[in-house]
Amino acid sequence: MIGRTLYFVAGAALGGYVVHRLTRTARAWTPGGIAHRVEGHVSSYRDALRELNDDVADAVREHEAELTRRYAPETPEPPASRALPER
Repeated sequence: MIGRTLYFVAGAALGGYVVHRLTRTARAWTPGGIAHRVEGHVSSYRDALRELNDDVADAVREHEAELTRRYAPETPEPPASRALPER
């Protein structure tokens, strides 16, 4: 009697877990679930591209300052029309 009850409870728990996992998987493959996953990926790519853009802009500013120091020592600042905006 206790053995049957134990198997019944274990089966019910396992069945509940399987139904829970299947429901989660089914929700993940709905249009809303797919859109949520894609939105997460896009936002991480957007952040990475923004960081790359900032790094490239900093490198360009440093390179421009080096060229200005090297080839135009009489002008303390680069021309405003050619300089990148500061962030």
